[in-house]
Amino acid sequence: MTSSQQRVDVSTVPTMKIYDWFNGPYPARVRIALAEKGLLPNIEFVPVDLWNGEHKKPEFLAINYSGTLPVLELNDGTRIAECTAITQYLDSLDGHPTLTGETPVEKGLIHMMTKRAEIEFLDAVSTYFHHATPGLGPEVELYQNAEWGGRMRDKAIRGMRYFDNLLKDQPFVAGDRFSMADIAVLGGMIFASLVQLPVPEECVALRAWHARLQERPSVQVWRAMVERGAEP
Repeated sequence: MTSSQQRVDVSTVPTMKIYDWFNGPYPARVRIALAEKGLLPNIEFVPVDLWNGEHKKPEFLAINYSGTLPVLELNDGTRIAECTAITQYLDSLDGHPTLTGETPVEKGLIHMMTKRAEIEFLDAVSTYFHHATPGLGPEVELYQNAEWGGRMRDKAIRGMRYFDNLLKDQPFVAGDRFSMADIAVLGGMIFASLVQLPVPEECVALRAWHARLQERPSVQVWRAMVERGAEP
């Protein structure tokens, strides 16, 4: 391990804010990453009620133009939105990038598979939710296209089958190590469960991978936070 990769004591990392909602599928990605890195004690969570549309109100849009959760806020006022960007920042803090990769090949593969997890699965479930179900209600869902939502549901199922086929030959989404790509697929599984979109029965490898991840300490920490309905 080179000097640039030596772990930094996370107790020296300053407190940061994260705007999110405790059981949101996208916030889950960052909370699991925080648990993996041992950084939960460094975070002040600021609740933004996702299910009541607070993330689309003018007060929050002034914080994040895109109106999405989560958002990381540093002590100097810098704000970082988007789960991948937040995870990349967090993974750099201790000098040991376990979630985003250490070698150029690892970094490239993890980034690629994280993007595929979003496009082919997680974001497709989100579009299905917002267009083909009542979603977050009429105050938030100002336009819905049920046909498009149905197409995205079918895309999400195809994505499940893609990842199932991938996981037949390797233990994790980007190869031999757990990474933010696994967290992104897990986010898709969380969202699919929320909207009652079942995993096809034939996706045995995906189901086995998901069962293994439920035993991971970071995932158990996240589940405990959801069950409490409160901050850590």
